[in-house]
Parts: sequence; structure tokens; C-alpha cells
Amino acid sequence: MALRLGDTVPNFTQASTEGEINFYDWAGDSWVVLFSHPADYTPVCTTELGTVAKLKPEFDKRNVKTIALSVDDVDSHKGWVCDIEETQSTALNYPILADPDRTVSDLYDMIHPNASNTLTVRTVFIIDPNKKLRLSLTYPASTGRNFDEILRVIDSLQLTDYHKVATPANWTDGGDCVVVPSISTEDAKKQFPKGVTEVKPYLRMTPQPNK
Repeated sequence: MALRLGDTVPNFTQASTEGEINFYDWAGDSWVVLFSHPADYTPVCTTELGTVAKLKPEFDKRNVKTIALSVDDVDSHKGWVCDIEETQSTALNYPILADPDRTVSDLYDMIHPNASNTLTVRTVFIIDPNKKLRLSLTYPASTGRNFDEILRVIDSLQLTDYHKVATPANWTDGGDCVVVPSISTEDAKKQFPKGVTEVKPYLRMTPQPNK
């Protein structure tokens, strides 16, 4: 069954390039970005794995751990890591799960038969410290993922978990936010001392409250 937003993601224990991983124990109290790949030695994924390694300081600032998955085995992964580090000029600094038995791929519904009945599609899962699924994005094999967008979504999720705001289209950290509809304009003006602009009764904007 497909995972839906708000579901508790399933735990698993699986081999990886950094040894056996029990997912819940490994995740701890961190947010997690789990992203899958159709196979080792694929060109688009090679660039993605290098990009995520370079972004580690940004993920660290947000208390996020990253973990990749491919259906090949650990020995294959280790050979691929050498290519990633050579071609992308970075050291791989997070684990790649080995999933030759499709355990994790099936648990997380990563195989879409109409796309390929054997290979994982390229999916991103953002999982919060309570092990709840907060976002999933699925890409075709031909399109590289935008990890700046993944960071933007994490910023939005972490902001809106603690403040009664939502983030508008194309929002980036530091931008104005939308006051959630459940708060009256009168109450919003008390909660957001930086000011509330009423564009429409249902569309109220306020400066980002934690900046």
C-alpha cells in the first residue's frame, strides 16, 4: 500500500555502505531525506548523490540526515561511490542502502510497474523526527532532482510546525508568510507583532515570525 502524508513510515533493518542500519535507530531525533535510485552506475543519479554530499552543511543546519537507496548490493554501491567521488569532486558522507531483495522498495512503494517492473523510481521522502511522512516526490528517470527545493520544503515544514503560518508560492526562507485561515485577523495582529497585511479577508500576509 502506498504511503500517504502523515503516515508513520515503516521501520526496516538493511545493509548499507556504512554497515547494517536499523532505520528508526539510525534516524533518531533527526529529520530524514530518503531518496531512491533505479540502479547503481546511472548517470543522473551519480550527479544527485554528489550534490547531496556537497549540501551536507545545509542539511546539518536543519537537523536532517540523508540516506540513499538503490536495489544493487553493497559491493556494487562501493564501486559506484568511487565513481561518484571522482566525477563529482566530493566525498560521499551519508549511507546508501542496499536493497537487492526489494524489502525497502516494497515497503515504501518505490516500484511503479507502469514505469518499470523491476527498478525503483526516483522518489524523495521527507520524514520528521516522529517518523511521519511529510512529503513525497516522484521523478522520472530522465529528470534530475532539485535539492534546493528539498531544502526549501524542509524550511517550510519546520517553520509551519511551530508558527501558525503557511508559505506561499515560491517562498524562500525569510520571505513573507500566509496567516493560516483558522486565525482571525484580529487574533493574527496580536500573534504577529511585525504586522499583518489583509490582501483579502482570507489572504493575510505577515513577515516570517522567526526572523
